[in-house]
Amino acid sequence: MTDADELDQHDLVAKDVTGDRGAGHAPRHAADPQRGRPARSGALSFLRETVIILVSALVLSLVVKTFLVQAFFIPSGSMNDTLIKNDRILVNKLAPGPFDLHRGDIVVFKDPNHWLSDEPEEPTSAAGTVLHDLLTWVGLYPNDAGEHLVKRVIGLPGDHVACAGPGKPVTVNGVALDEPYLKPGSEPSESAFDITVPADSLWVMGDNRQHSADSRWHQGEPGGGSVPVKNVVGVAFVIVWPADHWTVLRNPGATFAQVPDAS
Repeated sequence: MTDADELDQHDLVAKDVTGDRGAGHAPRHAADPQRGRPARSGALSFLRETVIILVSALVLSLVVKTFLVQAFFIPSGSMNDTLIKNDRILVNKLAPGPFDLHRGDIVVFKDPNHWLSDEPEEPTSAAGTVLHDLLTWVGLYPNDAGEHLVKRVIGLPGDHVACAGPGKPVTVNGVALDEPYLKPGSEPSESAFDITVPADSLWVMGDNRQHSADSRWHQGEPGGGSVPVKNVVGVAFVIVWPADHWTVLRNPGATFAQVPDAS
């Protein structure tokens, strides 16, 4: 047998091995649609991608809540009519920090000295409590009052803040304030006070003055009613819910424009 004959026979064998199987049989490595392997692979891929997206969203939400923005809802009427009970607000956590606090800012702060009265909580199931706490922790649900309060900054560290009582304006460093944000019909203060804000502290008051247990009502406590700056979570900058109350919360700069710095 010549070399050419051997090559022809080898070629025939190769054609028989591959050609016949291609014509009448599926290759061993080909997927069998009856077994559903591609479907299972697609389902696992979709599940994996969904988990990655959810985890990434939770991590991003936690980072945003921790360092940038946090949601709260308003539990009372002490800031009417600027903030109404059950309003949802967003708080800029970069102030204090990279950004300064200013007179007129609406701040959320941790209760400095048991300002909040103990109120009975509505009963919830253990599972509901765990879910609520988890969603609040990652920032997907707004914090309630809990250990936080919402008030307006009237005095900065070192400011002299005073009011002579009913019918008299609040003054800061000797300048009388025209406060357009007060709830209509509210007195600037129904009680007289005269304080100098301690270092690293703020004097805060509610816009609904006759229904706000603010700095005025805690003068006999440690801190003299002032709130430590370190307790401030951030500055409220927008009402996001309900939709018909959506509002950007702007600082009333004109109210404090003539107030000099503390001496």
